[in-house]
Amino acid sequence: MSEKNKEKMIDNKKTEVGHNNQIVVQTQNDYSLSHLVHYADSKDVNMIDSKDDEGYLNISEDQIKKQSMEGFGDYHNIVDYIVRITRQIWKEKDIGLIYDTYSHGVQIHRGLINSHGVNEVVSGTLQTLQSFPDRTGLGWSVIWSGNDKEGFFTSHRGKSIGTNLGDTLYGPATGKKVVFRTSADCLIHENKIYEEWLVMDTHHLVLQLGYDPVEVAKRTAKQTKKLAPNMQYNISQAAEEGIQPKEYKPKHQGFEIGDFMLTLFNKIWSRRSINQVKNFYDENAVVHYVCNKDMVGHSEIQGMFIKLFASVPNAKVIVERVTCNKRESNKNWDVAVRWRIQGLHGGIGYFGYPSGKSIEINGINHYKIINQKVQEEWMLFDGMEVLRQIYTEADENEDDQTNTGFDDGNFTGVS
Repeated sequence: MSEKNKEKMIDNKKTEVGHNNQIVVQTQNDYSLSHLVHYADSKDVNMIDSKDDEGYLNISEDQIKKQSMEGFGDYHNIVDYIVRITRQIWKEKDIGLIYDTYSHGVQIHRGLINSHGVNEVVSGTLQTLQSFPDRTGLGWSVIWSGNDKEGFFTSHRGKSIGTNLGDTLYGPATGKKVVFRTSADCLIHENKIYEEWLVMDTHHLVLQLGYDPVEVAKRTAKQTKKLAPNMQYNISQAAEEGIQPKEYKPKHQGFEIGDFMLTLFNKIWSRRSINQVKNFYDENAVVHYVCNKDMVGHSEIQGMFIKLFASVPNAKVIVERVTCNKRESNKNWDVAVRWRIQGLHGGIGYFGYPSGKSIEINGINHYKIINQKVQEEWMLFDGMEVLRQIYTEADENEDDQTNTGFDDGNFTGVS
């Protein structure tokens, strides 16, 4: 089976918890019948919750959940697979395990920059470890769906701690200790990750290293120009032409988690009805935002959304995937959402003064839904990738010396 077909099977699979539904997902300009919402039950695996990898690996034998894992060797379940291979590669530095757990032609997406092939994954890992040789991870969560026949999907978030003892793309080694968050969505079949969407808070990393994010963005824009030229949106795609976001119509009576998440994104994100925060978030909800900032309560969360969308006031919001893991009841869920915002950098907001550039913001959010309200959210996008787009010039005659040999997407040395 080709990897393309495997992806199609996973994306079309309906993994249910007590129902078999088709969900209509809203985009800016139209509705499309889609299977973007996926379900799984946390009882089928050992969820990580507040454990670190050491705590997870010390789960007693009689408590380990056994999932069908044909083709995956001796891993107990899909969460066990993600925890163990990540620990072995990064903490134990068994970089060779990448050859066993990533497909030969794996695709890695980091914003608009892509890398291809297992050798790029090996190279990126080595670059990261030479820059941060003591890197360790904590703060795990893995949200999942699928099975060993058609394939698994995982969305896992982590927090890395390391000391900058080697040079990075951003500059010479600083000796500074840093903390940075990552989230990764993976498609996996028969022990091989064959596609991954990676989001890192490199803006926070650059700030901790003591560098000017704008100057770093200008430099990386030149170095990566051939990999991802400026985006362009045609007239029909521009919200300024009067195309309004449609309203999502829930498909169920009462609370249903897929409807809840799609309605949240439709009302707050697409339609900018910021007042709806009060209807979807608990009054004491916490959003763990980029650059290690926590937004607590309705007022701060509303301000966060306003500042973000003020930078792209007419942008289109695209929900790519919603993955829902049932917890204790149908009112309590862990949810992962991968999303994109596309539009013109046309206002003063999170990304400074408007440049008029076409930009795309790629993100992955994790949610803890309790009693039908968002209690906690981890929101992540790569601010440096957006700044890189803003400062990428369109001059085709620019001296080729500014493109310093990056012929694939593995350019940051941090992955």
